[in-house]
Amino acid sequence: MLTVNLPAQKPQLAVADKEILLVANADLRESANLTCWPTGQKFETKLQSVLEKSGYRVKRAHQVNAERGHGFISSQREGADVFASIDPEAPVIVLITAWQYSHHVASSLVHHKGPVLLLANFEGTYPGLVGMLCMAGTLTSLGVNYSRIWSETFDDEKFHTDLSTWLRDGYVHQRIDYLHDVKASHPVMATPEGQAGRQVGEYILKNKAIVGLFDSYCMGMINGVFPQKSMIDVGIPVESLSQSALLVEMAKVPAELREACLRWYEDRGMKFNYGTDGSQELVREQVLEQCAMMIAMARFMKRFGLTGVGVQYQQGLKECCAASDFAEGAIGNAERFPIPDEHGDIIHEGKSIPCINEVDMGSAIPQVMMWQLLESLGLPSETTLHDIRWGSDYQGTYYWDMEISGAVPFAHLKGGIAGAEGHRQTPMFFPYGGSTIAGQGKAGRFIWARAHYVGTDVYMHIGTGTAVELPDAEFIRRRHATSFEWPLMNAVLDGVTRDDLMAGHQSNHLSIAYIPEEQLQAVLRAFIAQAITQNIRVSVAGDAWHAL
Repeated sequence: MLTVNLPAQKPQLAVADKEILLVANADLRESANLTCWPTGQKFETKLQSVLEKSGYRVKRAHQVNAERGHGFISSQREGADVFASIDPEAPVIVLITAWQYSHHVASSLVHHKGPVLLLANFEGTYPGLVGMLCMAGTLTSLGVNYSRIWSETFDDEKFHTDLSTWLRDGYVHQRIDYLHDVKASHPVMATPEGQAGRQVGEYILKNKAIVGLFDSYCMGMINGVFPQKSMIDVGIPVESLSQSALLVEMAKVPAELREACLRWYEDRGMKFNYGTDGSQELVREQVLEQCAMMIAMARFMKRFGLTGVGVQYQQGLKECCAASDFAEGAIGNAERFPIPDEHGDIIHEGKSIPCINEVDMGSAIPQVMMWQLLESLGLPSETTLHDIRWGSDYQGTYYWDMEISGAVPFAHLKGGIAGAEGHRQTPMFFPYGGSTIAGQGKAGRFIWARAHYVGTDVYMHIGTGTAVELPDAEFIRRRHATSFEWPLMNAVLDGVTRDDLMAGHQSNHLSIAYIPEEQLQAVLRAFIAQAITQNIRVSVAGDAWHAL
C-alpha cells in the first residue's frame, strides 16, 4: 500500500452568488509592476463600481502585497498558487492594465472550468490592450475558452453591453467577420501571381528557411513559441542558439571594428542622443556594444546558413549587456555597415537580414516568407514586427500607433538612416542601456500578417494597410502618449476597424513589409498563394479580400 504525503493546501476560496473573482496579472519585473500599479488600481476601482451597479461584487483572488507595493501576480509560481486555492468553477476576470507575462496564469487557466474574461484598458502609456492580445493568442493556442473585452474608460456603451452579456451568459461573442478564409481551391492559386507565390512556397518547403533564435522564449509569450512540428511543416525550422554563445561571439569583435561600424552610421546622419551618465543616459560605449552584437549575429547567420535571426531581447541579456535594439534594426536593413566574417568576407552585402524581434515565431513565419518573396521579385525586402500599441482619432480617421519596442529597419523610417534618432532604452527595463532606432514610420502601402497555432496547425491572418506621416504636433503627442524612445508608425488597416482587430487578432504583434502601391495587389495574391502552399491556413482581413 502506498502512503502519499503532500504539502498541506490552502482552504479553497469560494464565491457567493453574484460574486466574481478578480485576477490582476502583470510583469515579471518589479520595477514595471510598481510603475504600473496606480493605473491598475484605478481600473480595478472602476470595474468594482460597474459590477456593484449591476448587482455583483468583486472578490480578489489574491491580496495586494504591501511589502512589494502592488497587487499584481508577478510569477508563474504565484499564479499557480492563486488558482490552486480558488473554486475551479468560479467566474474569473483577468484584469490587464499593463504588459503582462501570459505564462504566469495561462497554465492554470487551461485547467480552470469556470467562465474566463480577459478585460483590458485601452490606452498608450499603460497599454493593457497589448497584454490582453498576447494573453488571448496564448489561450487560443492552448485551446482555452475565454472572452475578451477592452475599453478606454470602462464606461462606454460597448463595454457595458459586453460585460452584461458575459455576466449573464458566461461568454461574450465578438464579431470577427472581417476575416475571410481562403481555401487551397481558391481561384487566386491559378492566377499568374498565385503561381509565382506557389513557386516561392515550394522553394522554401524544399530548401528550408532556417531561423536562428538566441533562446526561444520571451516575456511570457506562449503564443510566440510554436511546436517544432508547426515550424517544420511550413518549411521554417528553428536553429536553437544560446544567448551565452552570442556574448562569447560579441567579445571576439575588436574595438576598431566596433568603432568603424558606429562611425558608418554617424557619417550617414543618424543622431545619437548621448549623455554622460550611463546608468540613465545613452553613452557611446553602449552603442559600440550593440555594434558588436550586430556583427556577431551576422556571423552566426553565415555559420549556420540561416535566413533570419532573432534575439530574446528583454530577459537574460538585459543583465549582461546593452539592449539588442540597434543591432536588430540595423541588421534588418539592406543599407548596412559591411559586416565581415572571420576571414574578412562581407556577409549578405546589400541584402536585408530578417530580424525576429523578441524571438516571436508567429512573426518569424510571415517575415521570412515575405523576405523570400520580395527578394525573388526584386523588391525592397525589409520586414519588421510591430506592437499593436495604441491608436486614436485624428481629424475623423482612426490611426493605429504601431510601435515595436526599440528598432525597425531604417528603410521603414521617414528619412532612412538620416531620419533616425538614437535614445537610451528606459532604465526601468534595461539597466545596461543601449540605443533605440527611433523616428516616424514613412508613408506608404504595406502588407501585414501574423501567424498563430492551434495544436500544431499554423494559421495566418493577412491584410493590407497604409502608413501615414502625421503632422509633427500630432506625431509628438502620440510619442509622448506611448514610448517616446521607440519608432512609431501611424497606420490605417484597410477595412479593419479598431474593434475588429481587438476582437480577432491572436497576438500583440503584427509583421509588415512596405510594397509599392502599383504592385500591392499582385504581391498580396502571391503571398496568399505562398502561404497556402506552405501548409498554412489563411484568413484575409478586411478590404484585402476584395483584391482576390
